[in-house]
Amino acid sequence: MNKQAQAPSNPNSKLHQFWVNWLRPLLLIVIVLSALRSSLADWNDVPSGSMKPSILIGDRIFVNKLAYDLKVPFTTYHMLQWGDPKRGDVVVFFSPEDSKRLVKRLIGLPDDRISLRNNQLTVNGQPAAYGHADPKIVEQLNEKEKMAYHTAAENIDGKSHPVMMLQEGSSRQTFQTVTVPQGQYFVMGDNRDRSRDSRTIGFVDRKLIVGKATAVVLSFDHDRYYLPRWRRFFTSMP
Repeated sequence: MNKQAQAPSNPNSKLHQFWVNWLRPLLLIVIVLSALRSSLADWNDVPSGSMKPSILIGDRIFVNKLAYDLKVPFTTYHMLQWGDPKRGDVVVFFSPEDSKRLVKRLIGLPDDRISLRNNQLTVNGQPAAYGHADPKIVEQLNEKEKMAYHTAAENIDGKSHPVMMLQEGSSRQTFQTVTVPQGQYFVMGDNRDRSRDSRTIGFVDRKLIVGKATAVVLSFDHDRYYLPRWRRFFTSMP
């Protein structure tokens, strides 16, 4: 008895099934998650020490992208806006110099007058007050940094945050008064002598601000074989 010949399999049909059943759903999930990350919340790895002692190298910080507005995914276009950055906020933004994503502290609002003399910050004619930095923050610096830097709590408008400055001084510790233009912001790193900020890259346009950094989610010590810094996990931003 003759056996009925079996029809050869169609490779195009298998490819179509793979696309429909696996690849397309996976791509949709990736697109949706990427859009949410672009518009709602994200985290940012910190590769430099420009925000020490508030943020250390190896910290992974949480960025609230809904802190000020709602943007079109993958763009800087604002669909809705319900607030503006405030002085003292730690903001994530695209550098006006080279479009790299940076993390700095917001010091100057539109129309503010900002100056620095021997690391004494003055905002609108009012000198910032300086006191002792929180010992729990200072002890997280390494021994060389503790010897080379002076740490302090800088207080502006009743809000305090830690800063550190070189003991020996540097050319970055003084600049003449500048007035922040409308729609622009002046940002500085808490590590005053080791930060590329508005002193060199210029003012930051409002539309370039991605969101507000609110917490350290994870932290790994690059100098100690990436060991976890457990005490920094899930801590709020100073």
